[in-house]
Amino acid sequence: MQEYLQRTEKILSRLNQLAAITEEPGQISRTFGSEAFMKGSQLVKEWMEAAGLQTRTDNIGNVRGRLEPAPHSKRTFVIGSHIDTVQNAGKFDGPLGVLLGLDLLENLSTIKPELPFNLELIAFSDEEGVRFHTTYLGSKVVAGSFEETALTKKDAAGITLNEAIKTLGGDPEKLKHDAIPSEVWVGYFEVHIEQGPVLYELNIPVAIVTSISGQNRIEITLKGMAGHAGTVPMPMRRDALCGASDFILKTEEYARKHKESLVATVGKLAIPNQASNVIPGVVNFTLDIRSANETTLKIAEKDLRTLAEELCRIRNLELSWELVQQTEPVTCNPKLNDLLSEAITEAGYAETKLVSGAGHDAVPISKVAPVSMLFVRCYEGISHNPLENAEPKDIAAALRVSENFLHKLLQEQLQQQHIGVP
Repeated sequence: MQEYLQRTEKILSRLNQLAAITEEPGQISRTFGSEAFMKGSQLVKEWMEAAGLQTRTDNIGNVRGRLEPAPHSKRTFVIGSHIDTVQNAGKFDGPLGVLLGLDLLENLSTIKPELPFNLELIAFSDEEGVRFHTTYLGSKVVAGSFEETALTKKDAAGITLNEAIKTLGGDPEKLKHDAIPSEVWVGYFEVHIEQGPVLYELNIPVAIVTSISGQNRIEITLKGMAGHAGTVPMPMRRDALCGASDFILKTEEYARKHKESLVATVGKLAIPNQASNVIPGVVNFTLDIRSANETTLKIAEKDLRTLAEELCRIRNLELSWELVQQTEPVTCNPKLNDLLSEAITEAGYAETKLVSGAGHDAVPISKVAPVSMLFVRCYEGISHNPLENAEPKDIAAALRVSENFLHKLLQEQLQQQHIGVP
């Protein structure tokens, strides 16, 4: 274990160096396409090059490093995670998976001629979707599912995604050339902090991810009538904020009733032209519904929309309901998870299986390849927060398990090649 703790020190040193590159002094913020993002990407690329990987930055800004066997093979296994952040982030969400993956490939480089397939490490450029409200930009390009309509999306400054890609040095017309064809994928592996409290409470360092919840994100507007706070009688008001408040509380009640199968969150709320002496006439807010069961997710959205319509009828409000993002639940690959299970057991840790309520780059990749994920215990489950933390002993455990897993995968593939299994 001492070897893995020593390697963990190097991973943590790199995490701290990357965390120091930020848009805002005193916090960690590296949104897609920003100057800080480009500087951080260049640093990761330099680390990949120093590790002996064949390195490039693709047209969406993904930093990619490959170990290629001899003789050359087109088949590819990808290790990845993202290096963009939310505003005022922690330093582990995303970069831990990239830098742990880099350590794995650094220590595999000595057996390069024995690799049965290419190994590619990808630092995805935009998983969080902060700037353009589009998640998985980087991994969608690699999966070949990037939607060209996204190129016209604008950030808060009016800059289009098309323009931002050119600023990065990419060519929007060549994005499709950066995809890995579905027929050459061997699989995908991602290490990520849990972003939840289960492992922390159980004091278990790692867990296998069995599935990733699907997500429906909806933008809602309630429109009533603005009016003077002192002159409009209570029974005659069309208060959009009261309607929104009623909906938010009833949404929480609905989610608590179905707590075993879904979660629901209203995370943003805006009142245009707000003032202390004005009855709110319009309220804009978001609704985020997640479930590992696709049917449950569809029923929940239908039920909550019906609820909103009924509240608007009672309060004489107008409703706008727009589904702006939809991802289906993802099941991680059973065969890869079997290898991961063996790797955990051989390392001497208890086998724990969890559903991920958060989305990950594994979601778009799952459309073209078998995916697997390993969760790492994090302090009190805190994430998207400067308090985000993972202890060295838990990172070392994840490193040990990941290396076991990779060796098992390589052995399995070499055996299949030896007996002629395609």
